[in-house]
Amino acid sequence: MYKILDGKKVASEIKREIAEEVAILKSVGKKIPHLAAILVGNNGSSESYVAYKVKDCEEVGFKSTLIRFGSEIGENVLLEKIAELNNDPDVDGFIVQLPLPQHISENKVIEAIDPRKDADGFHPVNIGNMVIGLPGYLPATPYGIVELLKRYGIETSGKNCVVIGRSNIVGRPVSILLSQKGMDATVTVVHSRTKNIKDIICQADIIIAAIGSPGFVTEEMVKEGAVVIDVGATRINSPDTKSGFKLVGDVDFERVAPKCSYITPVPGGVGPMTRVSLLRNTIIAAKRN
Repeated sequence: MYKILDGKKVASEIKREIAEEVAILKSVGKKIPHLAAILVGNNGSSESYVAYKVKDCEEVGFKSTLIRFGSEIGENVLLEKIAELNNDPDVDGFIVQLPLPQHISENKVIEAIDPRKDADGFHPVNIGNMVIGLPGYLPATPYGIVELLKRYGIETSGKNCVVIGRSNIVGRPVSILLSQKGMDATVTVVHSRTKNIKDIICQADIIIAAIGSPGFVTEEMVKEGAVVIDVGATRINSPDTKSGFKLVGDVDFERVAPKCSYITPVPGGVGPMTRVSLLRNTIIAAKRN
């Protein structure tokens, strides 16, 4: 019988730990960590995600700021706001919620963020530090995935891990983290151009599905006893829910789960771990500052 990797539960444990750290900072007269978020446009998933982040900050005792812009905002205006946050001594960390409207360069925006305030861990300086093992802020989702595996005591050393997807936000960085000393997995990255992709995935002890394609991973791709981490979170219409939509992952959960030793649900798996990683990066930044 498979076990659920409960990201919601683990994230709650980590939030309690962070809240204790904040209480200690407060008791000795130190600055309370401050996380800011910039939201551009009205993407439904982004709206929900940022609302959760604000709630997370309240739960752990952080100060939080949400800055909203319409989707028609000019790139220069957004870059000016980023410069303002970079120079605001009260803000310890901030994020610009992705995706952005097409007329705004995501790379330009990410590179404009001060690496010392990069709560998402996307800046090239922080990615470079991660690659060579120097201190920095880890990308939030990969950080959350690794922490989830650790907290459940899942062995990664010498295991065959297949990462599906090569994005700069999840696929590439998580493949690096899993192959580093301490995790010691043997990692293969597969993507849209990979030949015999099913044959490669079905050899995996650990599968990280981060391709953004609902139900991509099917039961015949998964060997008995595999650990499956589903990063996918695609919003689809659903007449069965009050909101009229539901989140689905990259894994066909109902059919794949019986073959697994551990599997993450969607929602409630990787998502809460990503958000708590932002809090962790922010409190590190606050202590350093």
